Amino acid sequence: MNKKYILGGFVVVVFIGMMILLLTQGGLQYEDDLSKVMAKSKTIKAAGKWMKEKSIEMNTQEKVCFFTMSDNLGNQMKVKYKGVLPDNFSTAQSIVVTGKFQNGLFNATDILTKCPSKYQEQSKKQSNT
Repeated sequence: MNKKYILGGFVVVVFIGMMILLLTQGGLQYEDDLSKVMAKSKTIKAAGKWMKEKSIEMNTQEKVCFFTMSDNLGNQMKVKYKGVLPDNFSTAQSIVVTGKFQNGLFNATDILTKCPSKYQEQSKKQSNT
């Protein structure tokens, strides 16, 4: 009967150890300074704004697009994204791209957009009246 308790305890310890290991490795670093993003070669989340004055280059056959984003410090970074851009990309206030910076390009695997809130627009209209 003692062996059952020892084996059960061992299984619990291994399970807790694996959970701790998985939880500590899952977090991606978030960076809003694009110069720091371009200095790293690991997967990271980069935040900034799409530079609308620079056009988006699209390759519809390969579903690849290239665009430029900037941060609040004026740093610029060219982004390559394979996939379909979010519907609200053109109206986004800010974007967060996940990926790696390699060979002068940020290779994004995911794009999140933050769009103006309809509630912010309503409060602006009410304050103007």
